[in-house]
Amino acid sequence: MKLLDIGDVADRSGVAASALRYYEEIGLITSAGRKGLRRQFGRGVLLQLSLITLGKAAGFSLQEIAGMFGKDGQPDLPRSQLHARADALEAQIRELTTLKDALRHVADCPAPSHLECPKFQKLLRAGTLTAKV
Repeated sequence: MKLLDIGDVADRSGVAASALRYYEEIGLITSAGRKGLRRQFGRGVLLQLSLITLGKAAGFSLQEIAGMFGKDGQPDLPRSQLHARADALEAQIRELTTLKDALRHVADCPAPSHLECPKFQKLLRAGTLTAKV
């Protein structure tokens, strides 16, 4: 099996070498050995790093992500957790879309002053800009 130097892994994955060392320290990835002082990794680490990056982007903690790998380092994705995270992201998207729409309304409102705009006043009374406009 051809091993990849830590620098190669960093270049191919876009993950900094310092993060790779940290991921190894906390058990997310495992090096196959060393060549001199430089860590060497099997090619499977690139898949693991892709999954770690995806998990982080989805808002999972590194501890949660660590639980998504079996003892052999292969993905063991908990579908119920993925569904729950997708539902939370969907709710966040709805809230952010409402906020975006509210901000656009306020920015484009033809009222002479934002304080004269009935929809803006409604938002202020609601105490949040995420109220439906």
